[in-house]
Amino acid sequence: MKPIWIVDDDESIRWVLEKALARENLATKSFSNARDAMEALKTGAPQVLVSDIRMPGETGLELLQAVKAKHPGLPVIIITAFSDLDSAVAAFQGGAFEYLAKPFDIDKAVELIRRALEESLRETSVEQASAETPEILGQAPAMQDVFRAIGRLSQSNVTVLITGESGSGKELVARALHKHSPRASQPFIALNTAAIPKDLLESELFGHERGAFTGAQASRRGRFEQADGGTLFLDEIGDMPFDLQTRLLRVLSDGHFYRVGGHQPLKANVRVIAATHQNLEHRVREGLFREDLYHRLNVIRLRLPSLRERREDIPILTRHFLAQSAKQLGVEVKRMSEGAMQFLTGLELPGNVRQLENLCNWITVMAPGQTVEAKDLPHELTEGQTYSSTTLAVPSPNGAVYAAIESDGAAAASSMPQAASFPIGAPAEHTNWISLLETEAANLLAAGQPEVMDALGRQFESTLIKMALKHTHGRKNDAAVRLGIGRNTITRKIHELGIDGAKDD
Repeated sequence: MKPIWIVDDDESIRWVLEKALARENLATKSFSNARDAMEALKTGAPQVLVSDIRMPGETGLELLQAVKAKHPGLPVIIITAFSDLDSAVAAFQGGAFEYLAKPFDIDKAVELIRRALEESLRETSVEQASAETPEILGQAPAMQDVFRAIGRLSQSNVTVLITGESGSGKELVARALHKHSPRASQPFIALNTAAIPKDLLESELFGHERGAFTGAQASRRGRFEQADGGTLFLDEIGDMPFDLQTRLLRVLSDGHFYRVGGHQPLKANVRVIAATHQNLEHRVREGLFREDLYHRLNVIRLRLPSLRERREDIPILTRHFLAQSAKQLGVEVKRMSEGAMQFLTGLELPGNVRQLENLCNWITVMAPGQTVEAKDLPHELTEGQTYSSTTLAVPSPNGAVYAAIESDGAAAASSMPQAASFPIGAPAEHTNWISLLETEAANLLAAGQPEVMDALGRQFESTLIKMALKHTHGRKNDAAVRLGIGRNTITRKIHELGIDGAKDD
């Protein structure tokens, strides 16, 4: 923790505060004038600043202005005389945390400094969380669309609405938009509007003045002030109380707001990014969300795919989370067997990336051995599933089965040692797709079906191309790359096989 700076030309006041704070095990650094403190600000900053308002040379108000320009979140306590009311008002308008009136009680002064210290540490933790921006991992075509959108939107100041299921990573996208924007050097402040009680949310957003409500012993900056010059991320915006939506609309419209209990309008230079897992159009129709606020937020909409839509990313995410969890616990990284990884890839994971991360934490702590098999996973995931050393079947909602064949399975599987997970319409006891192919071929040959090779070949190619187009959202060039064929080849086969839904990239 940084020291508390005391700036006062009165040596006795400096001495009293130093001794009182030393008894509280709080480090201090003292200055006899504002100029020296301003010079020290060039190379460092305190945790809290306590300054007299009237000193020879630069005043405490000038020091306050210099501090707020460089460190807007730093609490500054101004020492002033009882008779100097105008100076106290000017101090608050300049952003002072609180003021001490001379002569002051030393115990009350220490208590006030401790409150400022708590506020400063809270601000520091917010800044640190903002700086620790995790990577967004994803190779799936759906995520590539998201990455392209981030690239286009990052240089803009436009309001963005991120939609997607809970746990899909909406805050990571918001942080990426901020990180790659011109505001990257300024704060990124995140607030989950559903996690704050209604009575406190207004103060959390806009701040409050001293005495605005019971317990408001000091003025406090809200999230809009904390994010000044940067980005404010409002998560679960669909759950915001209706009356607060009006105030938010006002800020988005003209950038002005008032602290709770305040009469001085404040200006917010903030880029707002909102997110929700709810259908805001339905909320508007139900009268639970203001239509004008919806249109104000919905300037650019960015939809984040669920993990079910990007199953090919599950292996890289799993390896990342296992490594991250092992590092945090100081243990060796565990690895997933081929069968276990295929099993994970076939799961629905309604909690999306967050659920997968929690699962990896569980695996690191609870799974026996360094190589994790499917049977080692939590019982609630494996219950009702069938798996063996050769075959693993995971039912999906539409009744299909995700089949994963390990390289030590049947001899017929050796021609495809790393078979991908994909649905085949078959019961769980027939999960080897090669066996199904053999059965189908035998039936057609026994029935005297002509051109069996051509018929099954067309079905095989058609299925592969349709699945590739589904994974690439109809982009045939991307589908060709994923299948390992040329663009002309896929175009010709789409035409020959009569496949719909393809489009140029």
